[in-house]
Parts: sequence; structure tokens; C-alpha cells
Amino acid sequence: MDRVGTAIASSSDLSTIVQSVTAAATELTGAQFGAFFYNVLDDKGESYLLYALSGAPRSAFEKFGMPRNTAVFDHTFRGRGVVRSEDIKKDPRYGKLAPHYGMPKGHLPVTSYLAVPVMSRTGEVLGGLFFGHEQTGVFTASDEDSVVEIAARAATAIDNTRLLDTAQRFASIVESSGDAIVSKDLNGTIRSWNKGAERIFGYTSKEIVGRPITTLIPEHLQHEEPEIIRRISAGERVDHYETMRQKKDGTLFHVSVTVSPIRDRTGKVIGASKIARDIDAAKKAQETQTLLLREMNHRVKNLFAVASGVVALSARSAESAPDLAHSIQARLAALARAHDLTVTPEGAAEPPKVHLSELLKTILSPYDTKEGRISLNGPDVECGSGASTSLALLLHEFATNAVKYGALSVPTGQVDISWTLSDKLDLSWREAGGPTIADVVDNRGFGTTLMGFTVKSMGGTIERGWNADGLKIALSVPVSHLAG
Repeated sequence: MDRVGTAIASSSDLSTIVQSVTAAATELTGAQFGAFFYNVLDDKGESYLLYALSGAPRSAFEKFGMPRNTAVFDHTFRGRGVVRSEDIKKDPRYGKLAPHYGMPKGHLPVTSYLAVPVMSRTGEVLGGLFFGHEQTGVFTASDEDSVVEIAARAATAIDNTRLLDTAQRFASIVESSGDAIVSKDLNGTIRSWNKGAERIFGYTSKEIVGRPITTLIPEHLQHEEPEIIRRISAGERVDHYETMRQKKDGTLFHVSVTVSPIRDRTGKVIGASKIARDIDAAKKAQETQTLLLREMNHRVKNLFAVASGVVALSARSAESAPDLAHSIQARLAALARAHDLTVTPEGAAEPPKVHLSELLKTILSPYDTKEGRISLNGPDVECGSGASTSLALLLHEFATNAVKYGALSVPTGQVDISWTLSDKLDLSWREAGGPTIADVVDNRGFGTTLMGFTVKSMGGTIERGWNADGLKIALSVPVSHLAG
């Protein structure tokens, strides 16, 4: 028994343990040979049979393969109890299964027989210890008791090995996960921290373990944690909810969080495991897509308004139907050219650079009646493709609003655009002669939102003011953002 205990305690390798157990039990019972058939789990969690032998070479058994579930073996492999026989050949269950109907030819001689199931603490049959001798009446009741105790110790060893293997697999999964996997106690103190959490949040395990989980929660969302603790303490699982969390450098980002209770052996909830997935890129992509769809919808609506404005402007100076058609076509073509200015030609190595004056002339040409209604004044400024697209979008919004509501909506209106250049581009858009403005206009439609988003993306600022006869816009953009 001491040898069995030592073997179990000194190794975590299952094959080493069962071989030592089999050898010790064979010697203890006085068996000629003993075998330990046991189930193990493969990578897929499926069970298959292995064995250890004592008192005979493996070659003496290999040609017979694994034992089949005969009537004799069935009792052991189903965990129904011990089988001890002075002469197994006289057992009524013996010799019932084809093709051998008994001992296969060339098999090790077995007369005295002792078989004890090896069962886990959960009642699962892990395998069986089998002993044989060619003489009759070899195994005693004392031998049976000894093997039952050895089987119990072997079961504990197999259970522990499985638990260790499961723990190692789980630890490997946790460490290799790209998601943040964190555990905390019911006080909200962080107890474990994987590599995924280190990558996502920026804290090392040494820096964060022992600190409150609220370290990761933005100030305006601190109210979430008490509710999570309440639900976890009640044994609830908090499934995939989207929220914001905070990195070590203070950056806020979107996460999808799942929180599950951690229980002790008695089933009492003692903490929680949290899995946080960084969905910031996906969330921002979704927001960008939504913005683009709204922008497209806005532009389509504006297209009709612009087309209407072009028709109205053209009609004021047209002397005939052909003249009107020609004027409309020319102005719509100018709008198309403004779009082309900001699009990279197919196959081009680099995006095009556009001069601000050229961009302004092209965008405003559909509304220029050659009567001095639109004036441009400023130094030469070259803009990269990204800046050109943003500026074109802004200037198009200014012009569209002027056509719909401002100076370009009446024949007498005028627009003056001027700009200066230092470390910033400062552009002034002034309207005069338009409809009288009685009160300050509070226009918070999508166009305003779109302009604000565009200016912010360029690192700039925009201010609006209303004189009695027209709008004044002051746009300022850092020079460093014009090259992009």
C-alpha cells in the first residue's frame, strides 16, 4: 500500500501511475499476471481504452487486442462490483461469446480470477484491475479487500490527473485567447488577468491584480458595477452586453462583455469571470457606415434642391428654351467636374492635389451668373485628396444652403469668399443681399451635423453668424491637415 501511495504521490503521469499500481497489486495478491484497463479522454473529449500489464510481456497480450465486453467483463466494466472466482472457467457467465467461447487460443492461462472496477468519485467507471493465476483458489478475501483499496486510490489518481489536464487545457485556452478573460471576487477586486486583457487594456497582471475592477470602467458608467455584482451574487449570468471601458492610457473603447458566476464546491457564488471583447473597430465602422448612408441620403435630397436652384438661376437670364437648356446642362456639368476633382483616377499612383481656388470655382460655377455675384480672393493653396474631399463637401453644403435659403436664392444676392494662410487656413464666407433674417437661425439638421463631423475630422473649427441680410461663416483648418 505504501508503494501504491508513493507511486500516486510522486508522479502526475497517468501511464506511470497505473503501471506502478498494477505491479504493486499483482505482487500483493500473488497473481501470476495483472492488468489495468482504463479509459482516457482524447483531444475531442472521447474515451478510449489503454492498459498496463504486470507479470507478462505486452507481446503476450497484444495479439488479442482490447478485451471485449463479454458477460464476465461486463460486470466489471459496468461497475457492478467485484468478481472473485476460484476457477473462472466454472463461472456460468464464462464462454458465452463467439468466436472463442472461452479463453482464446494462446492466451495467458487464467483459472483463479479477480476483477475490481475502478470508479471515480462521481460514479463513472474509469476502468478495471484484473488478476489471474493458472492455479485454482489463489485469491483470498483479504486480497480482494486490498485490491478494492488500491482501485480507490487509482481512481483518485486518475481523477486528479484528469482535473490537472483539464486545468492545464483551460489555462492554455485562457492565456491564448484574444479576448480579455478576468476574474474578480464579490468585492469587485481583480483576481486573475490573462494576456488578452493585458493587450486590450494595457495593464500587466502585476499592475492590475488586486485593484478594483472599476479601474477599467469610465466615470460615467461606474453605476454598472453594483448592478453586475447584484446579479452575479444572485447566481445570474450577464450575457453579451455592449458598453464602454477604459484603457490604461485613458482611452475609451467599445466592448462586448459576458459575466458568469464562479462557485465553490458547495455551489456558493464566490466571484465572477468576465470575458470582454474589443468591438471598438466594428462599432466605429458601423457608425461610419450609418453616417455615410445618412450622408448619401442627404446628398440625394440636396441634389434635387441644387438642380432646382440651377434651373431657377438659369431661368432668370435665359432668353429662349434652348438657351435655358444649355445653361442648365453647363451648370450640372460643373457640379460633376467638382466631384471629379476629388476622385483618384483609376490606376493613378497617388491621389490628386487640388488648388483651393480651382476647387471653389468648380463648385460655385453652377451658380455664377457672370454678374459678379460670387467673388473669390486669397493666396494659392494646394490641398491633398483627403482635404480636397472634405473641403468640397463643406463648400458644397455652404453653396447648397445659399441656393435654398440664402443669398443665391434671390437675384440680388452676393457671396464673397476670401481666405488667408499662416499656420492655418482661415476662410471667410460672407453672404449679402439675401432674404432678410429677422432672428438667428437655429439649423440643427443633418447638414449641420455633417459639417461639424467633417470639420472635426480636419482638426478645424467653424463658426456661423447672421447679419441682417446674410450669413457669415468662418472656417479655420490647420495647414498640417491640408496635405492629407
